[in-house]
Amino acid sequence: QVQLVESGGGLVQAGGSLRLSCATSGLTFVNYAMGWFRRAPGKEREFVAALTRTGGATSYTDSVKGRFTISRDNAKNTVYLQMNSLKPDDTAVYYCAARPFSPSEKREDYGYWGRGAQVTVSS
Repeated sequence: QVQLVESGGGLVQAGGSLRLSCATSGLTFVNYAMGWFRRAPGKEREFVAALTRTGGATSYTDSVKGRFTISRDNAKNTVYLQMNSLKPDDTAVYYCAARPFSPSEKREDYGYWGRGAQVTVSS
């Protein structure tokens, strides 16, 4: 069974940092591009960041550029999202997603999803 499990969420003050982890199992991790999406209260799920199978290329939504960094450790079958300078608008449930071979910024292109991790940023 393919599983993606997010961890590292929590409550943080504005300006603080968190690092989300997504541990995967049941798939050949090196064959999958990975992405992070988020769903804020009352809003649709939106793209946050993605990276290639090797981690050699990344993409970000404009609102997090310069603050968030996506990375992966293929030896650990894990993808990360380092979040710095957090803002209240970053409050959301963050989802890890996997897609074979090529990354995408469209949620419908991803077939495997984690359950999500809550990130709450207080003002």
